[in-house]
Amino acid sequence: MSATDLSPSTLREAFGHFPSGVIAIAAEVDGALIGLAASTFVPVSLDPPLVSFCVQNASETWPKLRDLPRLGISVLGESHDEAARTLAAKTGDRFAGLSTVSTESGAVFIEGTSVWVESAIEQLVPAGDHTIVILRVADIKVHPAVPPIVFHRSTFRRLGA
Repeated sequence: MSATDLSPSTLREAFGHFPSGVIAIAAEVDGALIGLAASTFVPVSLDPPLVSFCVQNASETWPKLRDLPRLGISVLGESHDEAARTLAAKTGDRFAGLSTVSTESGAVFIEGTSVWVESAIEQLVPAGDHTIVILRVADIKVHPAVPPIVFHRSTFRRLGA
C-alpha cells in the first residue's frame, strides 16, 4: 500500500462514502431556540443508555449548548433535507419553517422526525479538531412511520423501499 494524501479534502471525500443519519441537537434558552446539525450520531450503550455525536471544536453554537441540563436530539426524516442545511448554516434562523416542541427541561425537538432523544451530557472526549459528546438518554420517543434521511457523499438521500 502506498502513502496517500491525507489532506482534509481527501479525508472528507473518503469519509463521505460512509452513509450516515442526520440529527438536530437543540435546546431553548431564555425563549430562544439554539441548535445545530450533525451526521455523526452513534448509539453507544444500552446499559446505561448512551448515545454520542461529534462536534467541531470551531463551532460557535456548541458553547451555547454545552452547559445546558438537557438537549433534544431529533433524528431527521426524509422531508428534512432543507432543514438539515438550515440547521448547519453559520448564519440565519436555523429553525425557519420548522415546527418544534420544547420540554420543561429546555430540550427542543423537531416535529416530523423519526426519533426524539432527550439527553444530558455524560462526557466530553477531545478528538482532534472535534469533540466526542457522550449523552445519557433520559427519554426517547420513536415515530416509526417517518423514514430517516441519509447523508452520503455530500448529498441527502432517501432509503430505498
